[in-house]
Amino acid sequence: MRRRRRRLLIVGLLLPTLMGAAVLALIAIRGTSVYFYAPKDLPETQEIAGRTIRIGGMVAEGSVKPGTGLETRFDVTDFEKTVTVLTTEALPGLFRDNQGVVVQGKLGQDGVFVASQVMAKHDENYMSPEVEKALKATGRYEEYTKPE
Repeated sequence: MRRRRRRLLIVGLLLPTLMGAAVLALIAIRGTSVYFYAPKDLPETQEIAGRTIRIGGMVAEGSVKPGTGLETRFDVTDFEKTVTVLTTEALPGLFRDNQGVVVQGKLGQDGVFVASQVMAKHDENYMSPEVEKALKATGRYEEYTKPE
């Protein structure tokens, strides 16, 4: 009987410990997840309030408006919907109109996306898979991949 009690005691201590570790791991993973949306797939502001997300598409032509200091406002579009982005971060050197871009940040209550990070494509052939998928869905992918 002593052997059986010892095993039950060990199992009784290990099981809650392992379950607690699993719960903590799931909470940590959920807290670091950053979801990607094309502008047309962006949920309502209330659904993603306070969550860090990424949106991607093309920088709308003529939409880049420098503000005071490093503040910049521009539009990201997937040619079905457009989202205004506001950032105080330095923009990448390859950032310009009609360029693929992915921005990370939070959607404000006013519908303006406040970006904490702006990522532009890094050479003339690269486009993030998410932006490529969004452009293919709208039928405008070929316009932006043809060599000039």
